[in-house]
Amino acid sequence: MSQLPNLFGALSDPTRFEIVERLMKDGELSAGQIHEGFEISKPAISRHLGVLNDAGVLNRRVSGQRRLYSVRPQAIESVCAWAIGHREFWEASLNRLEKALMEEINRK
Repeated sequence: MSQLPNLFGALSDPTRFEIVERLMKDGELSAGQIHEGFEISKPAISRHLGVLNDAGVLNRRVSGQRRLYSVRPQAIESVCAWAIGHREFWEASLNRLEKALMEEINRK
């Protein structure tokens, strides 16, 4: 779980989040394919891919002149495990809120 701050930091940028979403939907893509649909430069996409790769969100492999990217399932699993681990907190908080609201309604 120690890599979570880096994962969340990398995913906090809307462009990087959209890149990950696209890779999850479409599977492995080249940097050029990822660039399609974005209105930013290829060097900017390359920097975003570098941040995601450095944070452990992406796998990168070389095929000739192309760099191919895919999402690392372990990274997504880490985020899911963190969210599920906090589910109990949110459920308890929502239960306390519901109880307080019901008590308030019953007083009126």
